[in-house]
Amino acid sequence: MTQAVVGDPGERVPGRWWTVRLDAVGRGSTAVRVTCSRPACAEQRLPSTAAGRAAAVDHLKAHLRAVPAPRAEAYCACRAESCRAHLPDTAGRSARTEPWRCGGPVVIAVLADREGRWWQAMECCSRCAAATPGAKTVGTSRAPAPRTTERPAPAATGVGAPQFSDHQPSAVTGAGAPQFSDHQAPAGTGAPTPRSVPARRRPRQGKIAQRVVPHDLRPDVLRDELIELGDLFRAYQRREQPDLAVLADLQERKARAFTTWAGVTGDDELREEARRAEQAAATIRRQHQQRTGGVTDGDGPAVTRLLTAPTQWENARSVLAHVADHAPLPGPEARLLTLMLTLRTAHAGTGNLVGQDLNALNLTDPRDLVEKLTGCGWLSLPGTVDDLLASRPENPTPITVPSLVPPEDGTGPFTFGRKMRPKLSGWAQRVVTDKKLRKTKAPAGPRLLALTLATQTDASGRLGPGGQGVALDTLTARIPVDPDELRHLVDRLTTADWLTDPTLTDTHLTGRLTERVLPLTCPLL
Repeated sequence: MTQAVVGDPGERVPGRWWTVRLDAVGRGSTAVRVTCSRPACAEQRLPSTAAGRAAAVDHLKAHLRAVPAPRAEAYCACRAESCRAHLPDTAGRSARTEPWRCGGPVVIAVLADREGRWWQAMECCSRCAAATPGAKTVGTSRAPAPRTTERPAPAATGVGAPQFSDHQPSAVTGAGAPQFSDHQAPAGTGAPTPRSVPARRRPRQGKIAQRVVPHDLRPDVLRDELIELGDLFRAYQRREQPDLAVLADLQERKARAFTTWAGVTGDDELREEARRAEQAAATIRRQHQQRTGGVTDGDGPAVTRLLTAPTQWENARSVLAHVADHAPLPGPEARLLTLMLTLRTAHAGTGNLVGQDLNALNLTDPRDLVEKLTGCGWLSLPGTVDDLLASRPENPTPITVPSLVPPEDGTGPFTFGRKMRPKLSGWAQRVVTDKKLRKTKAPAGPRLLALTLATQTDASGRLGPGGQGVALDTLTARIPVDPDELRHLVDRLTTADWLTDPTLTDTHLTGRLTERVLPLTCPLL
């Protein structure tokens, strides 16, 4: 609080004014900070909003106990803050100072934000205090005695702690004319001391689900619960990171509160809102269980994955590792096509292929790429590349990968059986032809990265073992691009709603696959 030094007893000084604020520390945290406009007051940090409000009120009370009483020679502090009683008139002249607008003994008034975000104390006249909505008078000055050369004006009384209740302390008055805050009373005239006008107490208002909580709603515990829930929902919307467990709890509390509200008022719309909140809570709770790999009503996995068993997940990883070590051509397009053809021929070294299988991969020149694979001997076709590109599902083209044909002893590079191969091939086809990847016309690089990341997550979709991230060496071994190009591929997957919160460092890629693609993942054990 700023105090002016008064020399002459008749000198007017500006009223004191200070503010205590409650603000969030940052998004994603429940901690709050309490600050005071007085420079000497240090910032306080509290773990919760409730603790912060209690500390702010205690801080304000401590100030009011320490400061002297309202000074009769002060003019309104609110005048500097452009309150409605001191606004300039339409002609642009100076601030209004009519006695009927501003006057009465000088008081200390306390007011607070209805949302509980700030508290203010100001030294002003009783009329301004009465005209300020929600203001409470906690101290009143004595009118100064007539000034003489023999005796100075008596000192004013002290100010106690603010009374945040319906009871207002009565004004302390003395003999003589009142000291108005915006003008000096003419010398030699007397007037009765005006009575302090009690400030009107307005119940705290709140909103929830676009509904105003009635100020006369009973019981009070229901009204307080609705107001608090509205504040909590608004605070949740300001979070940087979602927390589905917290949101589900809020929806459950809302359902109970609206059910009680409907029972009190008989409003069917409130009862319907309660049912919607119950459904939302159940849905959000189920989503949270899916993200964290929890279990639902049964004993099965929370996420229904395309590949359901841990052995299938390990087989998918084995195919990706084999292709990374035995790719015949460089580049992400050749690697992706090699991987898809390996999955088609993994069991016996032979399989069927149609033109649409190649066109769905969005390759730059599939004809040239297939010719290179056949030219180096890795792939064998019964006809020409044009015949393969023109083949349809009713007449597929048989293909052979000689390196995958089992030798006489029957041991090949893979251990899974004939029935497993189409499951793995179907899984990979679902990943690389994902609708968001098709919509963004993703090239081979992002599709190959999507396949790799789908096999490098935990049960909740976090990348790497235990959510610690995927090593950069592993990524560059599976996707043949340099680190700068890898950053571009990560951005493409984020745009395609595959990846969220990615962070690419010199050693690891961290982040989480989106809930949309969790059914396509192969969790690490």
